[in-house]
Amino acid sequence: MTPGTLRRLINFWPPFLGAGIRVRRIAPDWSEAEVELRARFYNRNYVGTHFGGSLYAMADPFFMLMLMHQLGGRYLVWDRAAHIDFVAPGRGTVRARFEMPEARVAEIREQAAAGEKILPEFEVRLIDADGALVATVRKVIYVRLKPRFRPEGEAA
Repeated sequence: MTPGTLRRLINFWPPFLGAGIRVRRIAPDWSEAEVELRARFYNRNYVGTHFGGSLYAMADPFFMLMLMHQLGGRYLVWDRAAHIDFVAPGRGTVRARFEMPEARVAEIREQAAAGEKILPEFEVRLIDADGALVATVRKVIYVRLKPRFRPEGEAA
């Protein structure tokens, strides 16, 4: 699937559509993604700010998807853990910019070459229209060569 196709499809995915989350851009090489969450009448909580779950949802799949596409089909790539630190109430438009540089992907590929699982960590900042930090999301991703690609004796 191309980044453009995924961007169009994910924007109609019910959890994103209902929360008001929009994927604005996915780089052609899967190295960056830009996502935003606009405050609307249907996605504000009781006190008029973004739901914490919506803030997390806008950050949830992107590191896994970007890494999966950059590594290719030889690897198992799954979300392993996540943590969100809420810093300030989310009002208006909140944006996130995800980065997965080739140097980091090469490092992960090298660490996973022996066939063992690795657990790289990533972080994204959710920023409001004034540039203020709303939340920080940390993700741990499980990466391992698929059994048929592991070195001899590492198939388990």
